Parts: sequence; structure tokens; C-alpha cells
Amino acid sequence: MEELADALTYCHNNKVIHRDIKPENLLLGLMGEVKIADFGWSVHTPSLRRQTMCGTLDYLPPEIVEGRTYDEKVDLWCVGVLCYELLVGRPPFESPSQSETQRRILKVDVTFPPSMPEGAQDLVSKLLRYQPSERLPLAQVLEHPWVKAHSRRVLPPGFQKAS
Repeated sequence: MEELADALTYCHNNKVIHRDIKPENLLLGLMGEVKIADFGWSVHTPSLRRQTMCGTLDYLPPEIVEGRTYDEKVDLWCVGVLCYELLVGRPPFESPSQSETQRRILKVDVTFPPSMPEGAQDLVSKLLRYQPSERLPLAQVLEHPWVKAHSRRVLPPGFQKAS
């Protein structure tokens, strides 16, 4: 989550919203570093306000499902869905039908299995908020105790930690 948060911070600082963060769009480099791929749904927008319906249903935040204007905080929702899926093995809102998936997204109907660590539950619950303004910012994702406790940051080839 740490490297993904760093990469998304870079995107957002450069006015890019990815809009389709999911396992299939993450790559591992030679040293195990995480890289974001498939910028097909991404958009460069100086105002960071959009209304286009796009992305993968299981990862869509409420504002896109409802057709509301949105900003870079849609990527925060996707980080929460991704974290849940990587730990549980399926997206949190996955349902037999599209309409049921959409209903669960709009109600933020998330069930945490007992096997999911409390710290991870806390992180995911702070990212999966109906109101975009209430989602945990990327800088706070990097400082979240669960993220820090499980940090295995890998630096790309040619980079060294400052001493």
C-alpha cells in the first residue's frame, strides 16, 4: 500500500486521476517495487473535477455510480477496495448481479471477515467512505499504523536510501 500511495500522490500532484486502480493494473518491477499500469481510464485535469462514468464496477466509488462530479478522491476509494481484495481474495462489494453490487457500493455495505487484521480493517474503513472528503488522504495512508507496521518498501534500481 505504501508504494501505491506514493505513486498515486505523484499522479495527483501532477493533476492525474487514474480512475481504475485494481490488481490487474499493478505491476512488480525487478526488485519487487510496485508500479501502476494501464492509464487508459486516467485523465489529466487541472481542475481535478470530472463526471465521466468509467472504471471497473467492483471498484467504482459511490460518486461515479451516482453520476456525480468527482475528483482524485475516487482513487482513495479504489485503494480501499484493493487492500480489501488483496487480503480477503475478493472485492468487498462483489455480488451476483450488477445492481446488487451498485446497491452495496452506495450503502458502503462492507463485511470484514474475522481473519482480517484489525489494523487493516481500520485502514479500509477509513478509505471506503461514502463522502469523498471523509476518505483518508494518501499522506495519512502512508502514516497509518498498519501500513507502517507492514512496510517493505522497495526502491527502484539506481535509488538508494538517504543516510
